[in-house]
Amino acid sequence: MTTPATRPEKVDAVIIGAGASGAAAAKVLTEGGMRVVALEKGPWRTKESFGGDELANVNRYNLWPDPLLNPRTSRRDTDSDAEVDLFCPVPQMVGGGTVHWQGWLPRFTENDFRLRSIAGELAGTTLADWPITYAELEPYYDKVEWAFGVSGQAGANSFESFRSRGYPCPPMPQSRYAEKFHFGCEELGWNSFPTPQAALSQPFNGRPATVISAFAQQHGDPSGTRSSALNVFIPDAVATGRYDLRADCYVRELTVDSQGRIKSAVYEDSEGRLVEQEADVFVLACGAVETARLMLLSSSARFPNGLANGSDLVGRNVTFHEYSASVGTFEDPINAWAGGGYVSASSFQFYEHDESRGFVSGGHIAAAGVGIPLPINWGLPGRPTWGAEAKQNDRDHFSHSMAVAMVLHDMPQHDNRVDLDPEVKDAWGLPVARITLQTHQNDIDQGRFLVDRCGEILDAAGAKQVDRVYAEQVTGNCSHQHGTARMGDDPALSVLDRNCRAHEIDNLFVVDGSPFPTATGANPTLTIMANAWRVSDHILSKRAS
Repeated sequence: MTTPATRPEKVDAVIIGAGASGAAAAKVLTEGGMRVVALEKGPWRTKESFGGDELANVNRYNLWPDPLLNPRTSRRDTDSDAEVDLFCPVPQMVGGGTVHWQGWLPRFTENDFRLRSIAGELAGTTLADWPITYAELEPYYDKVEWAFGVSGQAGANSFESFRSRGYPCPPMPQSRYAEKFHFGCEELGWNSFPTPQAALSQPFNGRPATVISAFAQQHGDPSGTRSSALNVFIPDAVATGRYDLRADCYVRELTVDSQGRIKSAVYEDSEGRLVEQEADVFVLACGAVETARLMLLSSSARFPNGLANGSDLVGRNVTFHEYSASVGTFEDPINAWAGGGYVSASSFQFYEHDESRGFVSGGHIAAAGVGIPLPINWGLPGRPTWGAEAKQNDRDHFSHSMAVAMVLHDMPQHDNRVDLDPEVKDAWGLPVARITLQTHQNDIDQGRFLVDRCGEILDAAGAKQVDRVYAEQVTGNCSHQHGTARMGDDPALSVLDRNCRAHEIDNLFVVDGSPFPTATGANPTLTIMANAWRVSDHILSKRAS
């Protein structure tokens, strides 16, 4: 290691990452009295920086990592060559993925935490129960929902698990495409409900109602009214006076002391200077891919295979979800571009495991708008993408099309993993993350089943044409990452304990999606933030004892 230029004063905790999980941990730890330094690789942008640049918004999703500076590689299996790409990218900036999200925040169900017990063994997978229960996490679901002012309707989802109280805000106003979704489900006799959203349907906690914009997903919020880690948790932490958030800082490694505990984070600041920051506790919140990468990069004589990796499980069992959909075209205009996904509708009708279907588990189904900036019907087979024919296609379909999409619950597998690419390096000269991912037959079967149900909703809603788009492999298209440092009670089968502390390092915690033993079939960010809050409460309780 090159000798650092500076060594700032030691603090109580260092959090690496200032996205959903890192910001949640920062809020809880600083409000609990701890002095926290947060190291975020990306910039700290304000709402004013998100508007006005049409070229960046329309021609390039300008929140994504730069593929020249921050590439990844991926391959189908260990016998395939890895290709350079941006597999499952997440914005690297203060606020992380919550800066670009639609903000769908469904809770997991009680059975999500015990799927192995319910479904049994599935050959070729490492399906496992969680070491915690829904009941343990429920108070933290409630805390996050009320901090964010989530808009939803308690009890509308007939498959939801128990709640300690309702949502702080009523559902967002209903869109034309949500109306079609509800009608289709009603015709089929299936339950549907307003999607819980990280958006304010009315003023809440001193913030105005959310401005509903077509440019929601993939884009920052120039109004500052969307609920996100950037707009809620970061200001809460800053207000304590105990939060030192350092943006544009690239952590190269974590060092260990003679006792095998984490001693410091070594990083390059925005000026390219090498800095070593010491702390009592270290919290990783980089996202499941980059957390595994940092642990593997931080090898030493004590941990030759990477931090806390004596079990060779760091990076393994990675899961990514997959969005796939059926697209319907209607005679009447739906204007599915309006609202940008803020005003959605959902169903858990096929969420729980049902052995009679012939596969394990199920997934969340929801109404989705047409994609912004590109119309969703452009991606359908046989549809023109350029020239006069593409323009006519827009006239015929753009305001008349909508999607019903599903969240695939892909199965964890031992050989699906994140490791260090032996050849490709990033702009800082460090090995990039290499993803090895082979799709299990259960994923394909489950995906086809759910896409067919999506199509049935559109048929029942009166669509004149329905195109079913099946996923034949997991591509990482929805920015959901889990499982690379799974939690469990047995150190031989897990990296972290039930409180997300590394089995082998007593001052190292992980609070992003890495601890998840399974991906479940729902958007994970609410659970990630709730778990980060739970883990942070545990850190505070141990500090006080």
